[in-house]
Amino acid sequence: MKVAELVGRTLVELGAGLVFGVVGSGNFEVTNALRAAGVRFVAARHEGGAASMADAYARLSGEVSVLSVHQGCGLTNAVTGIAEAAKSRTPMIVLAADTAGAAVLSNFAVDQDALAVAVGARSERVHSAASARADTIRAYRTAWQQSRTVLLNLPLDVQAQEAPEPAPLPEVPGPAAIRPETGAADALAALIEEAERPVFIAGRGARGQATVLRALADVSGALLATSAVAHGLFHDDPWALGISGGFASPLAAELITGADLVIGWGCALNQWTTRHGKLLGPRARLAQVDREQPALGAHRPIDLGVAGDVAATAVDVLELLESRGHHASGYRSPEVAARLAGGVRWNDVAHEDRSGGGRIDPRTLSARLDELLPAHRVVSIDSGNFMGYPSAYLSVPDENGFCFTQAYQSIGLGLGTAIGAALARPDRLPVLGVGDGGFHMAISELETAVRLGLPLVVIVYHDAAYGAEVHHFTGDDLETVQFPDTDAAAIARGFGCAGITVREPSDLAGVTAWLDGPRGAPLVIDAKVADDGGSWWLAEAFGH
Repeated sequence: MKVAELVGRTLVELGAGLVFGVVGSGNFEVTNALRAAGVRFVAARHEGGAASMADAYARLSGEVSVLSVHQGCGLTNAVTGIAEAAKSRTPMIVLAADTAGAAVLSNFAVDQDALAVAVGARSERVHSAASARADTIRAYRTAWQQSRTVLLNLPLDVQAQEAPEPAPLPEVPGPAAIRPETGAADALAALIEEAERPVFIAGRGARGQATVLRALADVSGALLATSAVAHGLFHDDPWALGISGGFASPLAAELITGADLVIGWGCALNQWTTRHGKLLGPRARLAQVDREQPALGAHRPIDLGVAGDVAATAVDVLELLESRGHHASGYRSPEVAARLAGGVRWNDVAHEDRSGGGRIDPRTLSARLDELLPAHRVVSIDSGNFMGYPSAYLSVPDENGFCFTQAYQSIGLGLGTAIGAALARPDRLPVLGVGDGGFHMAISELETAVRLGLPLVVIVYHDAAYGAEVHHFTGDDLETVQFPDTDAAAIARGFGCAGITVREPSDLAGVTAWLDGPRGAPLVIDAKVADDGGSWWLAEAFGH
């Protein structure tokens, strides 16, 4: 057995999930070793798409995904997706071939270790045949236990070495729970006892912890909001506000601003989630719970920082409050309940329909699609001027129904994201919201979606431009950011998708027809959207 085979086998034995990638000569043998050991390999058309697929799959499956790439150019093609995964703390192994130690003049030679570190990933290396098993385990342990994206370099000369008999595989448990200090939990409980209008904002670190946070909120009288990446966590809770920040509805923004205590649970409380602090009332006290000490107060001055897991901290605080007999109505008045029931979602907010002249209002489009598409869905979002519409208008059943690869704020990651999400949650209808810019960037992966037979709904918010730049950064000369209109539906049909063009609400009958059919291939909706004058959330984000 060669080292390449040993590395592949070891990753499978450790529990690695799906493998995504593009195979070249450098990663051919290790990819086949993974396949032979029983893991599924998904071939993408571009390494960048494969990286986003692996990222999304890991986020929604709870497994460590693997990205397999060729040395040098294979890795550099994937760097943007790797940066997104690293910034999002996605547990992912980037298994990259590397040039042999002596091959400094190879055309493929780049400093792969430095490349990984530069974008926030961890870098590990298979050093020799003798250490290959241990090196692989170390990389996997870092990814799994620390929720990190790890580059595992596999030099060509080491790959070809004869591997020794593998040592027994040690147990590699998941992340260890971090309990808060007793004094910190007590201080947080005291803040809650003093609050009259508390609001919880749950972020990435709170995913999967809806039950305990709801229980604590019930005792505290708190309203419940999320950051964008945790959207859906409190779905259908009568006291839920939806997404905090730029995507917040007018009522949600009003109630968050009126809070006298805001607690961020596994949430960075950054400029996007707080609207540059404008969503925090001038007299509001701010607390933050995070398992990473450096995250506390990193974006906003806070009154209290608690280092600990969301679950462990919420349990400890809940026990303290119950032992003291605390049970407050807090923000949960009959008046607030009535207002939430009638209009906390953007779908409930009246808008002046700008449809006309062969273009559909993106709000009208999104609200109608929310009604048409099955509720049991997983929604992925690309980046751009359009992104608030599918994020705010398309409801999701829980936090695993929303995949938001926006930590790096790169357009073009959406199609790969949607494919990875679809494979992680095959029980749900996959839906992608994407602008025409991001759609054209990643269009090669349409073939991947067709080949996999995914029932993917791709909503192209098509304004024939890079809309953010049109509305927020330019003067009169828009030539550099506007483009000729394209027939995205016809392009999609060329890949084997179903494709429809939508210019008015009646054109959405094609969506119903596709839903009633076998759904054997993706549906691309080329929605010619009306000029929105610049989306509301970007106007706020850019200070306009």
